[in-house]
Amino acid sequence: MSLIDTHCHLNLQAFDEDRAEMLMRAHQVGVTHVVVPGITAASWAQQRDCAKRYANWFNAFGLHPYFIDQHQDGDIDLLAQQLHQGGAIAVGEIGLDATCADMPRQRKLLHAQLELAVEFQLPVILHHRKTLDELLKCTREHGVERAVVHAFSGSEQQALAWADAGYYLGVGGVITYPRAQKTRRAIASAPLHALVLETDSPDMPTCGKQGQRNEPAYMTRVFDALCEIRQEPPHVLRAALHANTCALFGLS
Repeated sequence: MSLIDTHCHLNLQAFDEDRAEMLMRAHQVGVTHVVVPGITAASWAQQRDCAKRYANWFNAFGLHPYFIDQHQDGDIDLLAQQLHQGGAIAVGEIGLDATCADMPRQRKLLHAQLELAVEFQLPVILHHRKTLDELLKCTREHGVERAVVHAFSGSEQQALAWADAGYYLGVGGVITYPRAQKTRRAIASAPLHALVLETDSPDMPTCGKQGQRNEPAYMTRVFDALCEIRQEPPHVLRAALHANTCALFGLS
């Protein structure tokens, strides 16, 4: 059963020199599909171009809260146009980041994008920093049926709350670090049906790869760490992760 990297920014400049080779390396170790979230309106055209060039590349389009200063008032209308064109399997990367500026505007953009996700019947890919509880409330109130928390780093109680709402937890390189005890405990105890894997390439390197560019091939290291902290055998984990990802994004 193949693995799917549910969150990687492969359209970024960090991969311009070897994008095809990087994707081949991932395929060779069983990471056969990638989901690439958008972060600004300026990035969407390149994402579409990459999806035409590379097989098994899926796009999401969204306005990332970290780039709040780059977003324009008309970007929500542009996002609606992008979604209307098709080719998106999710709305994202969207969310709330308490370490960034202008929380009122972040909230306004989040609500507008959640409304679009519901309108187009798409899942959402959520970014969080110190905002997990507020994000869960917003997502549920808007009636979003499918969502994934990118780079989940909350408590066991928060993991269960998201899973109980029918949403998913993105599991990345953090669990490869032995010192990340809170996150490792939360992922170890979370319902298996709520877990999906990701790398956040080129960011969030795995343990031992600090300071190096991350890429989807290294998701096997995340899977190995998950096998260490979970009770299920590897073949059960692999099959569940694949099924969860397909359910989240509506893949066959």
